[in-house]
Amino acid sequence: MSSTEISPLAPAASPSLPEIAGVRLATAQAGIRYKNRTDVLYVALAEGTEVAGVFTRSRCPSAPVDWCRDALKAGKGARALVVNSGNANAFTGLKGREAVSLTAEIAGQAAGCAPEAVMIASTGVIGEPLDARKFEGVLADCAARAEGGAEAWTRAATAIMTTDTFPKLATRRAAIDGVPVTINGIAKGAGMIAPDMATMLSFAFTDAALPQDVLQELLSAGTKTSFNCVTVDGDTSTSDTLLLFATGAAGNAAVTRADDPRLSDFRAALDDLLIELAQLVARDGEGANKLVTVEVEGAESDASAHRIAMSIANSPLVKTAVAGEDANWGRVVMAVGKAGEPADRDRLAIWFGDVRVAVQGARDPDYSEEAASAVMRRPEITVRVELGLGQGRARVWTCDLTKAYVAINGDYRS
Repeated sequence: MSSTEISPLAPAASPSLPEIAGVRLATAQAGIRYKNRTDVLYVALAEGTEVAGVFTRSRCPSAPVDWCRDALKAGKGARALVVNSGNANAFTGLKGREAVSLTAEIAGQAAGCAPEAVMIASTGVIGEPLDARKFEGVLADCAARAEGGAEAWTRAATAIMTTDTFPKLATRRAAIDGVPVTINGIAKGAGMIAPDMATMLSFAFTDAALPQDVLQELLSAGTKTSFNCVTVDGDTSTSDTLLLFATGAAGNAAVTRADDPRLSDFRAALDDLLIELAQLVARDGEGANKLVTVEVEGAESDASAHRIAMSIANSPLVKTAVAGEDANWGRVVMAVGKAGEPADRDRLAIWFGDVRVAVQGARDPDYSEEAASAVMRRPEITVRVELGLGQGRARVWTCDLTKAYVAINGDYRS
């Protein structure tokens, strides 16, 4: 359940998202789990909308994840999206699959489309059956009053929150062959955050005209440097879902290849939007007081650098040292060593911010505890590691691990 205190790392203000032709949104209170707050998001999508998706690699995926995967394989596009918070509809067996089917049927009636054209996502408690009958009447009402203005986007991002403390929104503008296009995105996530894929629920929408295979290639590539580079606690959810919808309303010229040079501006804008949303998730890590960027350079490969960076970012000892504002670089050494990747102790160098704390396998001769501690007191900290083995590099984001994380998760089902 959402904390009443907003994360100290939250942005000073949320962006005002513009309308996107072919996208209308509405939220409602269905009483899934929470009282006196919205817990359902309904998105109406114009006919001809294409959709791509990336999902959790958990071997215990939720029923909505299975539904969306099957819908994408069918390749018939999307006419509606339904998201609920409070119940993940995961590990719910046949009842879970029946709940998804009923949700799609109810939403399809509201949208005037086949159930297979409805994408579904759920977030919340695992293992509790979801009563899809609560959507009856609610989704039809949402369809009747859906709109596309800035307030609708903010309400949408708020409705999908669970332990989040603030709504997560981002927007970008780009051009495809000279035609202006817009991309809007929302996300939720604060705990059970680790890659493959990384988070949470996130939904991006654009008025660009792009076929499904191009959308999928762009989204999969963008995920690698965004949501698959963020971790809060190292736990991958059963429900992680990232969907990208393209209504085609911008009317740009047909593009049939993801590597078409005319997509360079759009690709950069999409990647940037996904990175911002991923960072917002790290900023809202459960109980977090500090945002941590981990940069690894000089690895034998980018993949090796990524694994080392994630070893550092997921280390409870590193994260608690950050929480305690302790410049304990020995814990970073430990995390590098345990990653199982090529590393040479005597070539290793470590920085906290702009302060080098270790070099050539030992404490820096010019090490200053005062300077290092000053870095650790900042709300945003960069930990940089140079391995001296090659050209591989990676960057990931995480947060500190505080007593509040234990309190939030100890009380999660109460």
